[in-house]
Amino acid sequence: MGYKIAVIGATGNVGREILNELALRDFPYTEVTAIASDRSAGKEVSFGEDEVLKAIPLNTFDPKGYDFVFASAGATVSKDVGKKIANAGAVYIDNSSAFRMDKDVPLVVPEVNPKALSKIERGKGGIIANPNCVAIPLSLTLHALESFAPVKRVVASTYQSVSGAGQEAMQTLYAQTKQLLMGDTHELGPFTHQIGFSLIPMIDTPNSEGITGEEAKIEAESQKIIGHPFGITATSVRVPVFIGHCIAANITFETDKDIDLETLSSLFNKQEGLTFHESNDRVVTPKDVAGDEDVHVSRLRKDPSDAHSINCWIASDNLKKGAAQNAVQIAETLLEFWES
Repeated sequence: MGYKIAVIGATGNVGREILNELALRDFPYTEVTAIASDRSAGKEVSFGEDEVLKAIPLNTFDPKGYDFVFASAGATVSKDVGKKIANAGAVYIDNSSAFRMDKDVPLVVPEVNPKALSKIERGKGGIIANPNCVAIPLSLTLHALESFAPVKRVVASTYQSVSGAGQEAMQTLYAQTKQLLMGDTHELGPFTHQIGFSLIPMIDTPNSEGITGEEAKIEAESQKIIGHPFGITATSVRVPVFIGHCIAANITFETDKDIDLETLSSLFNKQEGLTFHESNDRVVTPKDVAGDEDVHVSRLRKDPSDAHSINCWIASDNLKKGAAQNAVQIAETLLEFWES
């Protein structure tokens, strides 16, 4: 059986990657429609090896008869059209923050909490939230460890590539790098500070307590995905890398048991969607994970300051598992429920 699919934001970084994932993973479809803003309508995007889709404007899109609508056009757009599309009978899989913390909307990493999708019925429509690009790999890592003991606290320092801020951010990094090497003046683009040959220890706008929107998303979404509250604090840093987000995570367990790294290693090795690198000589970089489907964990070690804590390094492709791939996996998991 094939399904009728639309992708909103098809000309953007994540939208293009969703189309790529649908083709790579042989998702069963009868028709795929590319949708963009008025400014980008008419642009052509590749789908599979041979097909090219011309994007239609969102304001002309009629969702009736569609089974899945993948959206990657920002929270403002999703708040405007998400419920309308779901009410028309389509499953709206949203990559923005618009519905993530809505108690009635599943926030899903398929390898962690697939049962959250069980209430979405075929033909009835609904909204499913695709998590933040850091919350996904962090939650997958924590889920693997919860077989040892419940997580009590996480300190996450994130190092996030410019692709997480969109195409303009990637173009700015490229242009700044050339300009700085030539000694020319440079434009900041969408950034508040220079990103070429530097880093910016603030992603999004801080609230009155100094916590940025990005940090708040990581903290709240990770707890919703894991399914129980735990202490978590994050510091998010934008780094001059095109693709790949990384996390230095300090994880404390709710246990009196001694931490056995061999046990934790075996849990990582069993976790679907995760590649574990046992040797501490193996350092996983953003370059290593670009284009890779898995979340990679390396540098696992005990925290010498706390007998119940560990440190590890987490890396993943933010456009794939951190966004597009996870969204398509959500749809695949939903099909398994429907067809079982």
